[in-house]
Amino acid sequence: MKQRCGWGTNDLEMLKYHDEEWGAPIHDDRRLFEMLVLEGAQAGLSWSTILHRREHYRRAFDGFDAIKVAAYTEKDVERLLGEPGVIRNRRKIESAVNNAKRLLEVQREFGSFDAYVWGFVGGGPRVNHFTSFREMPAETEESKAMSADLKRRGFSFVGPTICYAYMQSVGMVNDHLVTCYRHSELSG
Repeated sequence: MKQRCGWGTNDLEMLKYHDEEWGAPIHDDRRLFEMLVLEGAQAGLSWSTILHRREHYRRAFDGFDAIKVAAYTEKDVERLLGEPGVIRNRRKIESAVNNAKRLLEVQREFGSFDAYVWGFVGGGPRVNHFTSFREMPAETEESKAMSADLKRRGFSFVGPTICYAYMQSVGMVNDHLVTCYRHSELSG
C-alpha cells in the first residue's frame, strides 16, 4: 500500500486530487487561471468543498477561458450568483472576472501567465522536505512577493496564504511529505 501525506484519504475525490494533481507542475495558462479562481473561492472554506464543485465551476466559467470570463458583464455575475454549484459570494465571483482581465494583461506583458507566475520560484519547482504538516508554512517569502505583485497589478483574493496554496496546487512547490510516495515522484 502506498504511503501518502495523510489528508483526503477518506474522500475519493481528494485522494485522486492528491495522487494525480496536487504538487504536479502546471504550465497551461487555462489551468493556471482555473486554480487561481478556485484557490480564491476557497478563502474561508475547505479545499474539499471547492474540489467537489470544480466541474460546476468549469461549466459556469466557460472552461476557465480567460478571454470569455474577462468579457463577463453584470448579467453574467448575476447568473453565477444563481448557480447552485458555485460559491455564491459576489466578491469572489467579481474577483474571478477581474482576475481574468488582469491575467490577459499579464499575458500581453510576459507572453504567458505561466512565465509570470513561475518566475516567483525561478522557473522550477521548489522541493521541500517536510516530515509533518506542522512544519509547513502558511506563507513564504515567494508567496508574499507573488501576492504583493498580483495586488499591484489589480488582482484580488490573492493574499500570501492563498498564493502559497496556489503554489502548492500548481506544483511551484512540492510540499508532499517526504514519507509520501508523491514526494519522490515529483522530485525526480
